[in-house]
Amino acid sequence: MRFLIFFSVLFITISCSSDKSNVKKEVESIPMEVEFLRFDKAFAEAEPEDLPELKAEFPEFFPVHYADSVWINKMQDTLQIELEREVFKVFPDKEPLLSEIVLLFKHIKYYFPKFDPPKIVTTTSDVDYRHSVIATDSILVIGLDNYLGTDHYFYGGIERYFAKVMHPEHVISDIAEAYAEKYVRGPRKNVFMDHAVYYGKILYLKDLWLPDSPDALKIGYTEEEYQWAEENEVYMWQYFVEQEILFSSDSRLPARFFNPAPFSKFYLEIDNESPGMLGRYLGWKIVRSYMKNNKVSVQELMVTDAEELFRNSKYKPRK
Repeated sequence: MRFLIFFSVLFITISCSSDKSNVKKEVESIPMEVEFLRFDKAFAEAEPEDLPELKAEFPEFFPVHYADSVWINKMQDTLQIELEREVFKVFPDKEPLLSEIVLLFKHIKYYFPKFDPPKIVTTTSDVDYRHSVIATDSILVIGLDNYLGTDHYFYGGIERYFAKVMHPEHVISDIAEAYAEKYVRGPRKNVFMDHAVYYGKILYLKDLWLPDSPDALKIGYTEEEYQWAEENEVYMWQYFVEQEILFSSDSRLPARFFNPAPFSKFYLEIDNESPGMLGRYLGWKIVRSYMKNNKVSVQELMVTDAEELFRNSKYKPRK
């Protein structure tokens, strides 16, 4: 019997590994041409007399109600020049970032064949970290000055729970999230489980699209924060069940468990030890469990009702 179990486990492991290998090969074989423009670099290298040409090439960055003097002043602004210099230190050329984005786009195309890659344009945004990435069907704008490194001196006045993800490795995760939001339907009801499943679906897409990325990076945690969540998953689940939170419509729940924050709010002594957004973490675990225990496509997952998904997930964390 021991040998039978051993060979069964071995067969499953080999099969899963083979499936992943086949997906990787199919993804890599997808033809993909992407236009990548460094507006940040073009603007930094431009002189005032180059402005008409720059406006013609990048019209979306020059609203018509702004006079040319605004842009000329910006070209000569010492803080802007310093910002550009710091960006070039971290992102001296486009190739490493372009390669990662193209691979991400191939993964999206693999799971959603109608996806067409947008034009990519990098810029500086005066450290507008709440809008680091703007994604539409036709253009992807990346504010590179939001990814200079968690401890960069430009970020000294920014709350640490935001600054912790402002590093170069997080660019791709933010892009993946921006496009995942286009495929995941928003919560139907204002209850905890609907919010949890919504974010869980987004994170599950990141599982598929960023198969080599650490889980902590996908959710925006440090490794220590992710480890805390893993070690306390059972106790969190017990709390949510005992406090009858799972299907509660309490308007305070998003701020307590889903929005970016320095910690989650259980109103217990452990609060200061916990990372924020633990409702997202829980939803991720539920969606993963649902996909493991049900034979459904990714497209079917996208439209599955939160309550139905939870009921069929068979989610039950263990110590």
